[in-house]
Amino acid sequence: MELTRGMRSSLENLFDLNQEIKVKLQIAGSATYDFVCFGVNSENKLSDDRYMIFYNQTKSPNGEIQYNKIASSAEFAIKLNSLPNNIQKLVFTGSIDGSGTMGEISSHTFSIEQINKEKITAEFNGKDFSQEKAITSFEIYKKNDIWRFNVIAKGFNGGLDSLLEFYGGENLDKSVKKVEEPIIKVSLEKKIQENAPKLISLVKPLVVELKKRNLQDVIARVALVMDISGSMSKNYSNGTVQEIVNKILPIAVQFDDDGQVDFWYYGSSTARRPAVNMRNYESAVPENWKELMHSVGGRNNEPAMMSEIIAEYEHSNLPVYVIFITDGGFNGESKIKKIMIESSKLPIFWQFVGITGRFYGVLEKLDNLEGRYIDNANFFALDDFKSVPNSELYSRLLNEFPTWLKEAKEKRII
Repeated sequence: MELTRGMRSSLENLFDLNQEIKVKLQIAGSATYDFVCFGVNSENKLSDDRYMIFYNQTKSPNGEIQYNKIASSAEFAIKLNSLPNNIQKLVFTGSIDGSGTMGEISSHTFSIEQINKEKITAEFNGKDFSQEKAITSFEIYKKNDIWRFNVIAKGFNGGLDSLLEFYGGENLDKSVKKVEEPIIKVSLEKKIQENAPKLISLVKPLVVELKKRNLQDVIARVALVMDISGSMSKNYSNGTVQEIVNKILPIAVQFDDDGQVDFWYYGSSTARRPAVNMRNYESAVPENWKELMHSVGGRNNEPAMMSEIIAEYEHSNLPVYVIFITDGGFNGESKIKKIMIESSKLPIFWQFVGITGRFYGVLEKLDNLEGRYIDNANFFALDDFKSVPNSELYSRLLNEFPTWLKEAKEKRII
C-alpha cells in the first residue's frame, strides 16, 4: 500500500495491534541523519522525556518502543497497545546532523510493517522539501481509542534541538544527561579472581591498556572468530588456540554486556559454538577438535564467515568488537574488500590477528583500503602468540578500537 502526503487511516484495519509493528525510516543523502520518535501527550507535548526514543535512549521504560540505527536509516519496534495512557501520539522525525538541507536529499522513505501483513510505504525526495534541517515524517495517534496514522512529510525549520523544543522537551544536552544511566561495573580483577582465577595474571596488563585508552567504561559486544582450516593443526595441538581463548576472555568480561564471547570456528564453512564465559572457557577448544576441523575446515572461506558476522550484528545497539584469528591463505580478496566497505557503516570493528602464517592478502592493505565510510579494521601478525608479552598483546589488540569508537559515535553509527 503506497501512502501520500496528508493520507490518514486507521491502523487497526491494517495490522494486529496486539502484536509488534515496525516503523522504518530512511534518508538518502550526503549528510548524517538522526531519527527520533517522540511519544507525546494529548497536548502534543513530551511530558515524559523517557518517551523520546533516539540514538542515546534506545528504548522506552517498559520496552514498548525500541530503536535500531542502521547506517542512514532507523527501525522502531513498537507495541502500541502497551503504551501508557498519557502517550497519545508517536511522531517520527528525521534531522540533519551538520550542514545541508532536506532539499538536497535524494530520497526519504518510511514504512509500517508487520509479519504476515501488507506493508504500507511512502517515498519522497528533495523536491518535496526546501531549506529545512528536519522532516516530520508521519504520526501514529489515538483518536476515540483507535490508533490511526497521518502522513505529514513536511520540512521543519531547525534541527533536532528545535524539534525537541517544539515538543516541549529540555535542551538536548540536558536531555541526554537526563536519560543516561550511570555505568556501574564490578572491577575486572574481582570478577576474574572469583570466577576464573587461573586468568588473574592477565588482568593487570589489560587494565593498564584500558586506562591508557580511556576504555574502562566502554560497553560492547565481543566476538571471537577462529580459523580451523587444516593448516591450523599445529596451533590446536600445541595449545595456542586455547591460549588465545584465555587471553581474549578478559576483554569480553570487561566490555561485554553479558560478560562472554560469541564464538565461531571457520574453514570452508562456519560453525557457531556456545558463547565462551568464565565457567566454560577451558573447554572452548573441544577435545575432538580434529573431527571439527574435518567437518568445517579445508580451505579458508573468509567471505562466508564475515557475512555471517554481519548478519548477526548489523542491527546491534552496541558497538561490536570482532577478533578474527587466521594463519593466512586468504581467498576471495575482492569479496572481502566489498564486505569491508559495506560494513564500514555498521557498528562492527574488525580486529584481524595473524598467527604463525603467511599470505594475509588484503589484510596487509587495510590501511589503504578506499571507499569505506570510516576506518573499521586493524591487522597485525604474530610469529608465536604464546610468547608475546601480555602487555604488548593487549596494547596491539586495543590500539585502533578507541579511534573507531570515537568516529563511529560522531557518525551516529553507534
